[in-house]
Amino acid sequence: MLNTENENDMKRDYYKHYLIRIKSFLKDISDAIKGTEADYTSISLRKALILLSIPMVLEMSMESIFTIVDIFFVSKLGSDATSIVGLTESLLTLVYAFGIGFAISATAVVSRRIGEKDSRKAANAAFQAMLVAGSVSIFISLVGIFFSDKLLSIMGASHETISAHGGYTKLMLGGNITIMFLFILNGIYRGAGDAAIALRVLCISNLINIVLDPLLIFGIGPFPVLGVTGAAVATNIGRGTGVLIQLYILFNGNNRIRLYLHDLKPDLKQIVSYIKLSSAGIFQLLIGTSSWIAMVRIISEFGSLAVAGYTIGIRVIIFAILPSSGLSNAAATLVGQNLGAGKPSQAAKSVWSTGIANTIFLSIIGLILVIWTEPVIRLLVQQADVVAKSVECLRIISLGFIFYGFGMVLVSSLNGAGDTLTPMFINIFCFWLFEIPLAYILAIKFGMQERGVYYAIVMAEIAMTLTALLFFIRGKWKLKKV
Repeated sequence: MLNTENENDMKRDYYKHYLIRIKSFLKDISDAIKGTEADYTSISLRKALILLSIPMVLEMSMESIFTIVDIFFVSKLGSDATSIVGLTESLLTLVYAFGIGFAISATAVVSRRIGEKDSRKAANAAFQAMLVAGSVSIFISLVGIFFSDKLLSIMGASHETISAHGGYTKLMLGGNITIMFLFILNGIYRGAGDAAIALRVLCISNLINIVLDPLLIFGIGPFPVLGVTGAAVATNIGRGTGVLIQLYILFNGNNRIRLYLHDLKPDLKQIVSYIKLSSAGIFQLLIGTSSWIAMVRIISEFGSLAVAGYTIGIRVIIFAILPSSGLSNAAATLVGQNLGAGKPSQAAKSVWSTGIANTIFLSIIGLILVIWTEPVIRLLVQQADVVAKSVECLRIISLGFIFYGFGMVLVSSLNGAGDTLTPMFINIFCFWLFEIPLAYILAIKFGMQERGVYYAIVMAEIAMTLTALLFFIRGKWKLKKV
């Protein structure tokens, strides 16, 4: 009888403990979405990862929805219109390279200052980053406005396609400042540990884009029929609204980081230091994004249908891996803040934990996409020929997801430590010296066509993961000064 009572007491204690843990987990999720003032260097690693990764995962997913929504509506206009979106996205990867490169450096510097408990220096560093990003954005806008048609022609678009849909490219490149500032401001908030702000703003931006896209593309109600150009107008309005909200919060909010009017002074020494830190990060991304452009250029040899299939497939892939990018960004923030707080062992532990979690997550996503490829593609497009090409792209590239997860975390963590040179050299080797030549050989020389490009992408990502792991284990990133 006594043993039975003891067993019942143990069961009650077990269930009570289990319920407490569930309530704690749900509270952490709630705090992550609402935002919290927690010090990520002093709380448990599990809690820090939840608080940082959930808003970052959702934020990255929100960012990808812009193009997913554009493609969903534009695909109804035909394969030529869809291919223009794909070619433009390839050109915009150069903008993303600058935006993400600036954001990486902003996250590294701001997180280090926050880890040192110096919010004023963090705010000052944020303004210098915004100043540099804005200047670069103006230059890209001028190039896009005056040379977008020429760029599309170089990418393989026909004269007829450019004449009919080239306005989309002109507006997207000309309005790149909205992309640039969303990235840089998100990077600042991530570094400060306020990723929930970026998430809320992107939700508003996407809602605006979702509403305006069909109205402007198809001319519903009082709106004019703008076709593909309408998608560009809607996206720029949505992103622009998000930027304005973020700037308002940065100057008027009550968060870890806040800018005041007397902070708006250019600091040449900081600007030069920031450019040096960013240059390697930007160059590493330019290497990666230019390889994507090379992939599209090779695929364009096989016609607009192949490009349309690639465009649909790659957008699904990017959307699928963006949550993993969010986890990787969380690891980068934890690395920067823990190094700033003098805790390199905790920084390394956060990378291993996040890397394992990311590998498991992305492996499950990859398996789902391999098994249910066609139903996923048909959520975006119905034309049988485009579906077939998209399925081929998605199924092959998804095979490598098991390797992507850990590699993304490793590279982001090196960047978060301020060691942007190492990922740059990794990208040079894996993408320029390995992926592009291999894609050309498989697609053109061996006659595999676009399938050769897809297999080359998988093998290059595997090489990137193994190389990054080697550099991470060596541990020199722990000694990097920012």
